Amino acid sequence: MNELDEDSQRDSEFLPARRPNHLVVAASLTARGGLLWLPVAGIVALTGRKQAAGRALLAAVVAMPLGHLVSLVVHRRRPHSTLPARLALPEHPRSSSFPSKHAMTAAAFGTVIAVEDPPAGAFVTPLVLLVAYSRLRTRVHWPTDVIGGLALGGLVWVVWGVLRRKR
Repeated sequence: MNELDEDSQRDSEFLPARRPNHLVVAASLTARGGLLWLPVAGIVALTGRKQAAGRALLAAVVAMPLGHLVSLVVHRRRPHSTLPARLALPEHPRSSSFPSKHAMTAAAFGTVIAVEDPPAGAFVTPLVLLVAYSRLRTRVHWPTDVIGGLALGGLVWVVWGVLRRKR
């Protein structure tokens, strides 16, 4: 068995091999390019939380290119799989796997919402986690890619807050 097959085998031990639920696939597809966060920010803004929605979108806009910059430095191959779980997505990215840009953008958006308005954060956090899980479940990323993306996305808000205070 070659190295790629062994990785797929280990991956199969903790995630199902069958095609994911349509909701999981939809979460992954709609979060591509951070597009999911536009209507979510709109909903948050419509509930009277315009400032939190605007700041969260700004965090997402900052996180996406930062994730791409990190992936230029950290070259990591993506999980190789021909399982139905991986074939559920029409996309088959070849870019560096670390960090998950989906998870990083989601975490940046979700962290700002949760800090600025905790009740809205309770609404957004499950969606952030669904997007992160979708990247694992569709076998496009390793678990450390998603965890790293979530951590780096959360740091976007922390760094922004520190820089803002220094002004």
